[in-house]
Amino acid sequence: IIDAPGHRDFIKNMITGTSQADCAVLIVAAGTGEFEAGISKNGQTREHALLAFTLGVKQLIVGVNKMDSTEPPYSESRFEEIKKEVSSYIKKIGYNPAAVAFVPISGWNGDNMLEVSEKMSWFKGWAVERKEGKADGKCLIEALDAILPPSRPTDKALRLPLQ
Repeated sequence: IIDAPGHRDFIKNMITGTSQADCAVLIVAAGTGEFEAGISKNGQTREHALLAFTLGVKQLIVGVNKMDSTEPPYSESRFEEIKKEVSSYIKKIGYNPAAVAFVPISGWNGDNMLEVSEKMSWFKGWAVERKEGKADGKCLIEALDAILPPSRPTDKALRLPLQ
């Protein structure tokens, strides 16, 4: 697991880490104003998603975080609004939204991280469709478990990322 902070000052770390990743978990803040700032034309959400795809990360999970700070708290409509907008953007850059798990979470309270949250009873789970088959679940950990390990071309020449 490579954790890259979303702040613009750490973009170099994000690029280095992402170049070695099998999957990206794009954490999107659901708070009013926070999501809008991240998805704006020069926002970090857009930049990180684009860099992940450009650096060859083909599998993506979107965690819609801070669901406890939406109005009202744990708002289904806010989650659906964010899912729709992020889906539209990631499709433009090359991801297939049908192959991306969108999970509403609250990292602070642990909602939908490891266990299903009673606070989001409206969430029936995520489902992905890809060439290799279908997968579904309800929590972020299940989305991580559903990631397919990429084939490693061990018979090819060695490649190393340099910084």
